[in-house]
Amino acid sequence: MNVQALRHRLNLYERLMRLDKPIGILLLLWPTLWAVWLAGAGRPSLAIVWIFVLGTVLMRSAGCVLNDLADREFDPHVARTRERPLAAGTVSVREALVLAAILCVAAFLLILPLRPLVWALSVAALFLAASYPFTKRFLAVPQAYLGVAFGFGIPMAFAAQLDRVPPLCWVLLLANVFWAVAYDTEYAMVDREDDLKIGIRTSAITFGRWDVAAVMLFYGLTLATLAAVGRWVGFGWAYWLGLATAAGIAAYHYTLIRHRDRAGCFKAFLHNNWFGAAVFAGILGEFHLRPLLG
Repeated sequence: MNVQALRHRLNLYERLMRLDKPIGILLLLWPTLWAVWLAGAGRPSLAIVWIFVLGTVLMRSAGCVLNDLADREFDPHVARTRERPLAAGTVSVREALVLAAILCVAAFLLILPLRPLVWALSVAALFLAASYPFTKRFLAVPQAYLGVAFGFGIPMAFAAQLDRVPPLCWVLLLANVFWAVAYDTEYAMVDREDDLKIGIRTSAITFGRWDVAAVMLFYGLTLATLAAVGRWVGFGWAYWLGLATAAGIAAYHYTLIRHRDRAGCFKAFLHNNWFGAAVFAGILGEFHLRPLLG
């Protein structure tokens, strides 16, 4: 294989892993970083940070490959997904399986220096990532399952640093489930017509004409649960400023989705990066800024 052909294959694998669309990585990374900083009392080791950042990239990439393997019969019928490498036939099923296996093995090797509890949780994380695509066949709101899958870095982060998963961890995971339902419903609103044609179940279809109200409700539940986390650990003004900023971002999303315009809904979905970043900024500020300013 010459250099040009190899470059073409690598580009196809990059698209299959969605490395050209980093929003998915960021939506996994923010809640993981929330947990890394909370479990590490604001001072996680650099090694822990890097392991979880790289692990997030690897597992999100593996999840995308597994998702496309599961959806390869559906994706050709959806305008937004018909050009994906598996749907278009430019990457074979065998290639995709090998790539997914390599990514999963690399992610497991990455966590070998961590505690055995993290290894055990990684098995659950892999199961969640591999099974999520199939939930769209039978769950009315598969986005809730996605929230658990996308948030499983939370218990792993606590286990890595505390060798246990305290109740606070599960409250934080619940907040991520609510958030995932909000942002992935926005995403599902883009594909609603195509999903109805092919029989895929999504929250946008389940909520029907109440979809916008449901999105805002789940943003509210996310913020309320994160507020409970803040009260639990005794956070102060820096954290509440972060949550207030996130609330403002959620309100902005309402202006984007209220008319159910596809472009607006997709823009709102992408903009959730800033929601997650605002919450993380509040946590960082609480640990590093508030002690300086009082």
